[in-house]
Formats: sequence, structure tokens, C-alpha cells
Amino acid sequence: MIARTAGKERLQGTLAAFALFLCLAGAARAETLVTALSEPAVKITSNFTGAEIVVFGTVERDATTVARPDAYDIVVTVTGPKETVVTRRKDRVFGVWVNNEAVRFMDIPSFYALHSTRRLSEITQDKVLKERGIGSANLDMRAEAGVKDHPGRIATFREALLRLKLQEGLYAQRSSAVGFLSPSLFRTNVPLPANVPHGNYRVNVYLFRGGALLTSEQQKLRIAKAGFEQFTYSMAHTNALVYGLATVLMALGTGWLAGVIFRKE
Repeated sequence: MIARTAGKERLQGTLAAFALFLCLAGAARAETLVTALSEPAVKITSNFTGAEIVVFGTVERDATTVARPDAYDIVVTVTGPKETVVTRRKDRVFGVWVNNEAVRFMDIPSFYALHSTRRLSEITQDKVLKERGIGSANLDMRAEAGVKDHPGRIATFREALLRLKLQEGLYAQRSSAVGFLSPSLFRTNVPLPANVPHGNYRVNVYLFRGGALLTSEQQKLRIAKAGFEQFTYSMAHTNALVYGLATVLMALGTGWLAGVIFRKE
């Protein structure tokens, strides 16, 4: 009798836990994001001077969602393919500027743009941003540390790398760049500079409210060379010998043609 009562209590406890799980799952799905890109692929041609993609979407709420006074906040990040970068520091030696110290950063985003409805500090806490890697200050930029390296030195080179990326237009962080066209419909225009790297990109959209991250959605973006640029790029990487011979012959032909045109009689 005691064993049967204990089994019944365990069953009731399991059912209660399962019901709680369903309630929490339903609460997590109270708001959902539906997002899209104006262009899922961008082609880089010989006359490419930059482009712009539009990230837009809507916040959908189910019937059980409790109305809250806080407004929605949207954060959009566009992250490019990974790359390895060597950051060098120049020092003046005998009146000449030469490369002295260097730190190698591995697997960092080659491109990173962040657009948000407000400043990140106004949207949520630093802890949430660090956990999700949101913002250039929270990117995972792993350095190949040497014997003489220490956290302070790595941080100095990291800040220098971020400044260089910002100057090149490859990193950007723009607050008040996401606008709501209605209480649930939002959009933002993300510019892509002329020197944007090609490859596979990730577009993440985060939905915040009252400092809490409610949900997120991810889209894929492809930036690729097209036309003659794609042909020469593929030839250089798949058949280096033919590419080298073709380059030499083209240079010789150009030189010969220039000689014929400008030859003095």
C-alpha cells in the first residue's frame, strides 16, 4: 500500500513537472520572429562599388501573450566569413618606421555590422551581450599568444585591430538604425562597402523586451564574385599553372601592343 502511494506521488510529480515544462515552452514561444532579406545573394562584378541589403521582419504574438508596457527592441548583426589577421605595431628605429611587434588573431569575422533600435547599453545588460557575442566588443577574437604575451598586450592589439576594421568600413555598429514601421513590423538597411569580402554570411535578428532576450532568428547571405572576376579567381585557385601562363602572355601582349602604338617612326 505504501509502495503504491509512493508510486502515485512520483507519477503526480512527473506530470506536474511536464505541465510546468509545457507552460514554460509556451511562454518561450509567446513572441516569434519572421525575418527575410531583400537579396539573399550579392554579386561582385568589375564595376561593383558597394551594395545595400534590407533586413526586415515582423514580431508575431500568440493569443496567450500577456501585454507588457515595454516596447520591443531589435538587434540585427551581419557576420562575414572567418579569417586570420596579423596586427602589427610600427616603431621608429633610427628615424625609420618599421614593423616591430605583432599578434595573430585567428578565426575572427572578416565583416561585422550591427544595427539596433537603441544603444546596446539601453537594450539589455552587458552579461547578456557577452553570452551571445553581440557587439564588436564581445566578439570572440582569439589571439595566438606567445611567450611574451599577456592579457593587457593582447587587449591593446585587439583594440587596434577593431579601429583598423572600423576605418576600412568592414566593422560598423549603428544605433537607432532599425525602425518599426508598425508596432510589429521592422526594417533596416545594411550597407556593404566596395571592399566587402566574399563568402557565406550570417544575418542574426534578436528580439528584446524589457532587457530580456525573447527570441532570435537567423538568415543566410551569400556574397560572391561574378563574371570575369569569378573566372579569374577560380582559375587562380584551381589551375595556378594555366593562370600564371595566361597572365604572362597577357602582359607580353600588352607590352608589344603598347610598343607598336607608341613606336616612333
